[in-house]
Amino acid sequence: MSVTATTLAATPGPAPAPEPAGARPATGVDVSPAALTRLTATLAQHAPVHDADASFPWPGIRAVHEAGLLTATVGRRYGGDPLTARQLVDVFLALGEGDPSVALITAMTLVQHALQDQTPTWPDELYRRVLAESATRPTLINAIRAEPELGAPARGGLPLTIARRTADGWSVSGRKGFATGSEGLAYHSVWVVTDEPEPRVGHVIIPGDDPGITIVRTWDHLGQRASSTHDVIYDDVRVPEQNFAGAPVGTAPNNPSRPGGWSIAVPALYTGVARAALNAFVRFAHERVPTSLGRPIATLERIQTVAGEARAQIVQAELVLYAVADATDAHREIPGADQLVKLLTSRNAIAAVEGIVAAVGNPGLTRSLPFERHLRDVLAARPHPPQDDAALLSTGRALLSTRT
Repeated sequence: MSVTATTLAATPGPAPAPEPAGARPATGVDVSPAALTRLTATLAQHAPVHDADASFPWPGIRAVHEAGLLTATVGRRYGGDPLTARQLVDVFLALGEGDPSVALITAMTLVQHALQDQTPTWPDELYRRVLAESATRPTLINAIRAEPELGAPARGGLPLTIARRTADGWSVSGRKGFATGSEGLAYHSVWVVTDEPEPRVGHVIIPGDDPGITIVRTWDHLGQRASSTHDVIYDDVRVPEQNFAGAPVGTAPNNPSRPGGWSIAVPALYTGVARAALNAFVRFAHERVPTSLGRPIATLERIQTVAGEARAQIVQAELVLYAVADATDAHREIPGADQLVKLLTSRNAIAAVEGIVAAVGNPGLTRSLPFERHLRDVLAARPHPPQDDAALLSTGRALLSTRT
């Protein structure tokens, strides 16, 4: 694998950091409030540095690994003890509050383990090798799907990345965009179409250290700057036959449903960002003592009202998350929840942070304080699928397709 800069970025970032050596094996999963509070603090300690230079957040990833969370959705058939949906909410609220880039990279890995438990597509021997590696070091996985020409796969269309038949497997070539975690991935699950007379579409598994992979550092984003969501070029990458599981074109959905509580993981992390902004606001309000006032601004009704409004918005988002999680754990359907949960929670999280920044004034946009970073990060919720217009259209269409 190689890494290049690109003129699409305003300034090339630093060379990718190597994976930390000597990472200790995960020792189990503790999702108690005390454990998650400690993890949030660890992530928050490193988040500003990686946001500033857009470097890969290895310290945070290592902390998540050491907490046992990078394999916390491995299925029981593989010896795992997967988190419940409610536990997922707790975890991603905590991770998002500490470092949303680490939280997003973690989410991408965990959903791949959950998918493998739901519908196994990885060769058994390869997946068990992944689990063995995961016991000793952070082993990151992501589905690499978007393309510069195609955009978001959820909107439809076929990939231009091609898997061509070889004598002993496949040759994969193409360019992908928005590959979260790109510089740290141990395995890429790449969405491709085959060159067969009757094409198939699906994901081909590629080790992240393959020399045919080039990371192009295109991610120069407003928010989630440390998420390493760069472009990836695959140039005649050779993989064995069993590394591809596909279906005839037209028979597989472009944006398949995710298992269990996975409609709530990403919304939860952005609600965590709003929590971080509110905590920072409380500290700021107690520390800010204008000479004209002679006491902390926390004593002002205006500031108290802003804090109360933000807390109300965050509580509303949390209640939605927990309601959907509890319904998922009870195998009870809430019609439309999978489409609407991100919209409802992100609207509240964004509104909470915007209100806080407005109340803080100029310091809210000052880089020496955390508010502008939290604002940039929470705004990154909007592009995640399902995007608001698609969620509303899907919900409304389903509602109007039946008559009472």
